[in-house]
Amino acid sequence: MTEAAELPPAPEQARAVFGDRFADAVRYAELLAEAGVQRGLIGPREVPRLWERHLLNCAVLSEVVPAGVTVCDVGSGAGLPGIPLALVRDDLKITLLEPLLRRTNFLTEVVELLGLDHVTVVRGRAEEVMGKLPAVHVVTARAVAPLDRLATWGIPLLRPYGEMLALKGDTAEEELKSAATALSKLGAVETSILHVGEGVVDPQSTVVRVEVGESPGGVRFAAKRAKAARTGRARRRR
Repeated sequence: MTEAAELPPAPEQARAVFGDRFADAVRYAELLAEAGVQRGLIGPREVPRLWERHLLNCAVLSEVVPAGVTVCDVGSGAGLPGIPLALVRDDLKITLLEPLLRRTNFLTEVVELLGLDHVTVVRGRAEEVMGKLPAVHVVTARAVAPLDRLATWGIPLLRPYGEMLALKGDTAEEELKSAATALSKLGAVETSILHVGEGVVDPQSTVVRVEVGESPGGVRFAAKRAKAARTGRARRRR
């Protein structure tokens, strides 16, 4: 039996969530179950629960993403949560940021195959692209790193008064408490834990929201962003 044969049919909730993009969501699930497993992007044991644990779990993040904003999905991996989010929200401009070549190759193939014109794939680490990519309204992440470390990568990519939305599990509250000091130093002004996906996923998806003030990343990162911007302007004048 092939790995693709283990992919269960899409649940009824998927039709409602993905709407006109349902067929594309099915194709993405098939790609994850086939090429995703073959290339080591997801484990074969995840195939039977791709819909509930991965696609729908990520798609419901759209409930808390504002309309018409720019988004950077940090450490996008196989495209989670960025691609499910893109499938349900064509009003967003989404960047999938991923450092590994085999993953960015997969992401590029998926974006082209599904015709996701509002999605851009960028290879690199968050700390490398800061100041080189335009700052965004929202940073998303899932299963990338503990919250305190994730914040050092994600928050500096935000525009003033932006927010980071991190999909977390049962450890969300504990991580948020442990990261409180680090978040404050990075310019966070408010944090909260949200539960999304009622009636779609059970249990609901847990999201840690970190909202920043006028200096996302703190003073040190503001100086680094300014230096990168000056360097970029100087190169453009040459």
